[in-house]
Amino acid sequence: MTDFLASAQYQTTLAQLAEKLQSDLSLPAVVGISGAQGSGKSTLAAELVAQLKLHGIQAAAVSLDDYYLSKAQRQTLAGQVHPLLVQRGVPGTHDISRAIADAKAVLAGFNVALPQFDKALDEPAAALAAQRLDLLIVEGWCLGVAPQPAAELTEPVNYLEQREDKDGRWRHFVNSQLAGPYAEYWQLLQPLIWLKAPDWDSVCRWRAQQEQQLWQKRGTGMSDQQLSRFMLPFQRLTLASWQQLPQLADYIVTLDSQHNIHFSVD
Repeated sequence: MTDFLASAQYQTTLAQLAEKLQSDLSLPAVVGISGAQGSGKSTLAAELVAQLKLHGIQAAAVSLDDYYLSKAQRQTLAGQVHPLLVQRGVPGTHDISRAIADAKAVLAGFNVALPQFDKALDEPAAALAAQRLDLLIVEGWCLGVAPQPAAELTEPVNYLEQREDKDGRWRHFVNSQLAGPYAEYWQLLQPLIWLKAPDWDSVCRWRAQQEQQLWQKRGTGMSDQQLSRFMLPFQRLTLASWQQLPQLADYIVTLDSQHNIHFSVD
C-alpha cells in the first residue's frame, strides 16, 4: 500500500479530487466513496480528509462498516428474517437510521459523534467525541447501488445463494433495504466517488491481503476457507455496481488488478 500511495498517479488523482471537492461543494456536505472491498476506500478517505484539513476545512471520515449492528442484533435479525443475516455485510445489517441521522446532523451544522466498529471483535466500539464538521466523507462497499429488478434476483450468483437462499428470501430482503432506507441515505451522499475494481477475482485477492494485515496487527482473523465463505454475500451487489455506477457516480477512478490507477478524475 505504501508504494501505491507514493505513486505519482495516485497523488495526482488525490490532488484533483481534493481540488474538486473544495471548488464544487457548498459546505457543509457529505461525500460518498464507493468501491469493492480492498479497493482503497478508507485510504482515499483518510488522505482526502488530511488534504482538506490543510485548507481549513473541518473534515472527517466514517465507514459504512462502522454502522454495523452488534452480533446480538444480527442474531435477532437472522432469526426473524433469514439465517444469512447473522453475518455483517449486506444492506440490512447496519444501523442505517443512525447513519442517516449522522449525515443529516452534519448537513444541518450540528455536532455528531461518529461510530466505530471493531472488526476483530465483530462488535461496535465506543463512538468518537462529538464534533461539528464542514465535510463528512462516508466510504462503503455498496454506496450508491440501487435495488435490482425482480427478474435479476431469480438466478443465484454463487453456490451460497444456491444452497442457503434457495427461496430467495435473503436476496429479496437485501433488495428491499436498498429500495428503502439505504436509498434515502445514498441521496445524502453528494457527490459520489467510485473506485472501480477490475473484476471479482481482484476484489477477493485484495480482501485477502487485508485479512493478512489484520493477522499481523491483531494476531487474529479469518482462515482462507472462512474468508472465501465470508466474501460470497458481497458478490451480488459488487457485480451490480459494475452495471449501475458508471451512470450514477459523479467521479470514477479506475483501478487495475495491481491497484494502479488508469484513469484519473477528469
